[in-house]
Amino acid sequence: MTVYVDDWRQRARVGRIRGRWSHLVASDAEELHAFALRLGLRRAWFQPRNGTYQHYDVVESMRQRAIALGAVPVSWRDLPGLRQRGEIL
Repeated sequence: MTVYVDDWRQRARVGRIRGRWSHLVASDAEELHAFALRLGLRRAWFQPRNGTYQHYDVVESMRQRAIALGAVPVSWRDLPGLRQRGEIL
């Protein structure tokens, strides 16, 4: 199973956190949750599919940490193809 992190980097403020947000995705929800836990993300922050992908949003520093832990960096433009091939939820 592979965990991916895209390069969306959307500027946004979420609560008290202002940053550039990207998406952490995978093909298996439990593996995604386990990886997110290693990053220090709360399960409550998981976003089930609502027109997009099942994912966690991550700020740039967390994106870099995810890559250091083994997440594969991909372009946000690659996500539809990964989903069509069943490589992400």
